[in-house]
Amino acid sequence: MQFLLIGLVIAGGMGLSVEAGLLGPLGQEVGDLWATLSIFGVGAALTFLLMLFFSPRNAPSYFSQPGWQLLGGILGPVYVIILTVTTPMIGIALTMIGILAGQVFKSLVIDHYGLFGTPHRKIDRKRLLALVFIIAALIFVAQG
Repeated sequence: MQFLLIGLVIAGGMGLSVEAGLLGPLGQEVGDLWATLSIFGVGAALTFLLMLFFSPRNAPSYFSQPGWQLLGGILGPVYVIILTVTTPMIGIALTMIGILAGQVFKSLVIDHYGLFGTPHRKIDRKRLLALVFIIAALIFVAQG
């Protein structure tokens, strides 16, 4: 089961690279904010349809959740704007490796301290070494 989930997140990562490749040129043509809006508009419509047909009918209210959990929606547009602006300038590979480095670094901190209600997973040598390799990849690709 774990291999299936890992395959799923790898496919998701590949999708992000495609998204960056689409957003850069779109942002240059119509403007960065319009490109971002188009991504979220299409995404919102698709999510609405999925919710309409597949969401549990007796789920707790979205608005009854703690406000801090709803702030995650702010991060999505910021992320997409960053992709839209940086991809044409530094390329998809460097953009994605930079994003990955930031994600892994912050993920290690979140896991280590068990932030946001996640289980504690201590930073060990293997996890730290993985981050070092990602940073090395970032340096090598930046110099290429």
